[in-house]
Amino acid sequence: MKTISQAHKPALSVTPDPNSTLASPDQPMTIRPAILADVAALLQLETQAFNCDRLNRRSFRHAITSSASELIIAETHTAGNDNGTPALLGYALMHLRHGTSLTRLYSIAVANQARNLGVGQALIHNCEDIAISRGRRILRLEVSDANSQAIGLYKKLGYRVFGQYNDYYEDHTNAIRMQKRLHGAAPAHTSRLVPWVAQGTPFTCGPASLQMALRALQPYYPVTPEDELDIWREATTIFMTSGHGGCHPMGLALAAKKRGLDAQVYLSDANPLFVDGVRDILKKEVITRVHESFTRQCTEQAIPVTYSTLSLKELTAAFDDGALPLILISTYRMDQSKSPHWVVMSGYDAHCIFVHDPYFIQEDGSESPMDCQYLPIANEEFEKMSRFGRTRLQATVLLS
Repeated sequence: MKTISQAHKPALSVTPDPNSTLASPDQPMTIRPAILADVAALLQLETQAFNCDRLNRRSFRHAITSSASELIIAETHTAGNDNGTPALLGYALMHLRHGTSLTRLYSIAVANQARNLGVGQALIHNCEDIAISRGRRILRLEVSDANSQAIGLYKKLGYRVFGQYNDYYEDHTNAIRMQKRLHGAAPAHTSRLVPWVAQGTPFTCGPASLQMALRALQPYYPVTPEDELDIWREATTIFMTSGHGGCHPMGLALAAKKRGLDAQVYLSDANPLFVDGVRDILKKEVITRVHESFTRQCTEQAIPVTYSTLSLKELTAAFDDGALPLILISTYRMDQSKSPHWVVMSGYDAHCIFVHDPYFIQEDGSESPMDCQYLPIANEEFEKMSRFGRTRLQATVLLS
């Protein structure tokens, strides 16, 4: 939750369009953070601007109070009511995923009477400034392929198309995915086409990550919920800190080889993994026996296990050579959870590692599957995130 009342944040002055009848030197347009008192006007604008996929009162209230969102509005007194109440000209809503360099422009709307006056452009510029101030490098958005005017504006402002989702909106139009790098010229970017797969349970991030790699390396591989659970049974540690066990890196490597892939395992620790995460003596013994069994099986099946870490340079070199890395991370810097979590590396540039994250839960509509794909994590943040637990465990499975 935001601890400072947004009403006390300074409004940002915007240079008005010289042809605008809504702004003048005496009554300029301003852009400021939205407050709860703005919700009624925001709902009216939402109804005016959109025929479907509308935000509701709860969504606006959540956006105003959440630290993972930024909701800004443009207003002016020029076209306001007789009592001097400012007129709402437009709004923009961004979602910022913790622990990453990604910002998503979730929604933007401009009032009918404020069209073609530079309101949308001003809102976007302010969104970019906010994103940069919060350490973000990339701003992404999606727009209907039928909205040629908006697409033209985004291209004019430096946004580039990088994908499409068919039948995305309620009216069955397609969504064009666009993004812009916010820190100077775009660095060279290397990525791989990796079909995204959502994990079906809270404990199958490893199997879902392996399924993504399988689909990328074997395009006709059948991804099914049954296969997801089969992989989990083959790779599980049995126990974890709480709930069902997660997946052991060597277990995932064995499951990958069973399905036709070559696998290499890199571990920073030769001791049994995840033992420190449980207190019960029996659970510790079970996890240890599972670890020893996986070690023996990897030896028998000639799966290389190297007890050293991969540097960023080595990781990107392996990616360039055709490998798809499954990487164990700690999600603490994302959601304050001290759980191990598997992701797939899907690209990199000079500043970031890009990953596909199988974890997706749509609770308030603030996140979509798009936010889980090619997720940019700054190199310095990735170095911290890719170490788990008190032993600072690093685990990577290279698949090819």
